Amino acid sequence: MMSRANWWVTSAAAMSTLVAITGLMAIASPSSATETPAADSTFLLAIGASVSVGVQPTPRSTYGQPTNQGYANDLVAMWANEGTAVHLIQTGCPGETTQQVLLGGDHCYAPGESQLRRAVAFLRTHANQSGVVTLDLGFNNLHGCVHYRNFDTTCVNARMNLLRFELNQIIAVLKSVAGPHVTFVGINHYNPYLAAALTSSTGSAFADASVPVIDLLNSTLATIYSQNSIPVADVAASFRTSDETRVRVGGIGVVGENLAQICALTWMCHGAPTGPNLHPNDKGYQVIADAIAALLPR
Repeated sequence: MMSRANWWVTSAAAMSTLVAITGLMAIASPSSATETPAADSTFLLAIGASVSVGVQPTPRSTYGQPTNQGYANDLVAMWANEGTAVHLIQTGCPGETTQQVLLGGDHCYAPGESQLRRAVAFLRTHANQSGVVTLDLGFNNLHGCVHYRNFDTTCVNARMNLLRFELNQIIAVLKSVAGPHVTFVGINHYNPYLAAALTSSTGSAFADASVPVIDLLNSTLATIYSQNSIPVADVAASFRTSDETRVRVGGIGVVGENLAQICALTWMCHGAPTGPNLHPNDKGYQVIADAIAALLPR
């Protein structure tokens, strides 16, 4: 049960979001959209956080920087190989929460702007075009719920309540301005925290504790997207997140298949300077792209 204090925080945040949404429907005039794909082209609008912009560790940043090797880039390349030119628009911002998508306040958008405002502006000016909108949100809502390798379950539950409210509002606004030939796809999440099991007994306990948290995140996302008739690219399944079959991994030993996939598809099992880093590698981004592509008409 949510404590009275957390109920107030959740309710207050929801009210401020509702006020912002009420005014959002009247803003984002067509002139504010800067992307101008050809009138007969198809677009891919990737909304989300760091994974949506292909962040990977680079020589300049061990945390990671946006690259042109993310799943959105992979999708565009896949379509190009099939003879379809797709214009890519990435509005994502590393570290983004659903609240920041709605209200701004991140490091990517100027005061008064937000990822949602930019997406709305684009969709309004391209309402007659066909396109795909990917929604890769929710994971960063858990920020602040981890303390000394422990999950604060009260915090997690409160953040999931906010996710239900905020993501539904984001979807409602986007659908209200999207044209009739736009397809929406939601994306769920793999569990990078499984790699903590390789560090110590405390890390192993943290990895175990992360399982119900990521399961709750993905079940919450599944409910939200189902309520809005949006299919979900099952990245968690593609990363074998629930498969605990024991396998041997070179240089590591015998681990669950789910952990083996985290090591193979992300930078979590790498040492410095490239890891541990929770973002996918090239292979991981391709796996995500494949999960999205499987839901799209060919």
